[in-house]
Amino acid sequence: MKVLIVFDHPRRDGFCGAVLDSFVAGLHAAGHQSEIADLRSEGFDPRLDPADEPDWDNPRKAYSPAVLAEQARIARHEALAFVFPVWWWSVPAATKGWIDRVWNNGWAYGDRKLAQRKALFLGVAASDAGQYAKRGYDSAMRTQLVTGIARYCGIDDAALELLHGALGAEGDRLAALERAKDLGRSF
Repeated sequence: MKVLIVFDHPRRDGFCGAVLDSFVAGLHAAGHQSEIADLRSEGFDPRLDPADEPDWDNPRKAYSPAVLAEQARIARHEALAFVFPVWWWSVPAATKGWIDRVWNNGWAYGDRKLAQRKALFLGVAASDAGQYAKRGYDSAMRTQLVTGIARYCGIDDAALELLHGALGAEGDRLAALERAKDLGRSF
């Protein structure tokens, strides 16, 4: 399977980058191909301007060259994965802006949906699983990302996986890296 991985962190050499590397290693071990869309290093502008604003009267609107290039990149893949730090119980602003700007009316939702078969949101979280469950953050994020974005855009096989304890003990971090690799192998 060809998988586009959207990576969003200001530092590629941090723990989120290590999670990305582990996930990619697992994908490759299972025989999948991958391409990384590193939003920060590629300089993707997440701001939605009028050229890329949805046109509810014209679902075949031609969007900006930058958006068309991202849509073409998505179209080359059968599945999507997102690797990101959990900030404010969601994805970082660059990822949200990429979705807002690229997954547009008439292309990802509306009368046409995304053709990808599978999506995984792989969030790196500082807090432990108990804290998320206690406050309902995990279920709120699952509703927002899996139901509200992926499934709304036609990807029924979508999931959220949270790797907890990113700021914790070395053992927690090593377990998170191994889990990321397992998720790649089982993707």
